[in-house]
Formats: sequence, C-alpha cells, structure tokens
Amino acid sequence: MKIESFAAGILGTNCYFIQNEKTKETVIVDPGGYSKRMRNYLVSEQLKPVAILLTHGHFDHMMGVPEILKEYPVPVYVYDAEYNILEDPEVNLSSTYTKGMTLSGANPVREGEKLSFAGFTFQVIYTPGHTADSCCYYVEEEGILFSGDTLFHASVGRSDLPTGSQSTLIRSIKEKLLLLPDEVKVLPGHMSATTIGDERRLNPFL
Repeated sequence: MKIESFAAGILGTNCYFIQNEKTKETVIVDPGGYSKRMRNYLVSEQLKPVAILLTHGHFDHMMGVPEILKEYPVPVYVYDAEYNILEDPEVNLSSTYTKGMTLSGANPVREGEKLSFAGFTFQVIYTPGHTADSCCYYVEEEGILFSGDTLFHASVGRSDLPTGSQSTLIRSIKEKLLLLPDEVKVLPGHMSATTIGDERRLNPFL
C-alpha cells in the first residue's frame, strides 16, 4: 500500500490516494477539492481510481467528487445515517463557505461493513459526534485508520455544528477507536498523522 496525501479544497482538507502499487488501483478518501496537482498525479502515476470513500458529508470532504467523477465514474460511499447531510447545503456547510452544493447517489455503508477495493479491506467504524454520519475506515492488515474529523493529533473534531454532539463524539472515540492497537496509524481529515497509542496517552480531550 502506498498513500499519497493532498491538502484539498478551500479548507485544506487531507485527501488520501490509497494505491495498490502493483495494479495501480486507487481508493480516494475525502476529496475536498480536485486540484491540478491531484489530477496530474493520477495521470503521471497511471493510477486507476476504483472508489471514493467519504468519512462524512461536510462540503470540505466532498467538493472534489463531481469533478473526479467526470473523469473516473467510480462509486462513492458515505455512512447511512438517518439524515443525509450530503443533500442539504445548510447542514453540509457549503452554503456558509460557498454558493452551496449537494451530492446525491452515494452508496450507503453501515457499522462493521467491510469494503474490498484495490486489494485492501476497509472496515467501516461508525463514529458519530462531529456529524451524525461520521465514520472511520480501518485497514487492519496495514494498521491504518482514516479518521476524518473524528480524531486528530492531540485533538478531536468540532461538535458544535449541525447534527454534532460532544458527548457522542467522545464516546465514539473511547468506545470504538481506542479499542484499536496502540500502533495503528491515524490519518485524519486535518492536521498531521498520529497513532492510537499517542492519542490514548496524550490527547487532552480523552
């Protein structure tokens, strides 16, 4: 597995290209934008996107999806929460930062579901709190967790936005993410990478 990260979109969200170096198949996580650099990287490396995984429905994690789909018509996945944040510009915050946008047609995923793409298995861990549809994707065989805006280096996601809840967020992290091994590498939606062990020991919110 090779992972390339890009600061995407107007909020510099971490977008990840998870690549199978043999087949060139690539899974894209949280494309908050689709820059010329990202496009050129896909072409120069001869990568073959096969899926887009969204950790939640906020605009800064999905604004690049429409442009990517024009070139690579791949399935998009998001957690199947009661409220579809992707389809409401007020709740996905796009109307606050932009003219507003929606995204429809995403495939729903559920707690514990395992998605197999590019030779890797992505286990869905439902972690509401930042939003009602927040989830993480855990690649157990590689020891990597894509945590979106649930868990950051020495911090946690905001809970004061629509559908957020601080108590739910902390419970999600403590009861689900902190059960993972210490050595699991955490790749968040913003800021730098960390590990489960470091967050267990040093995160002041936990």
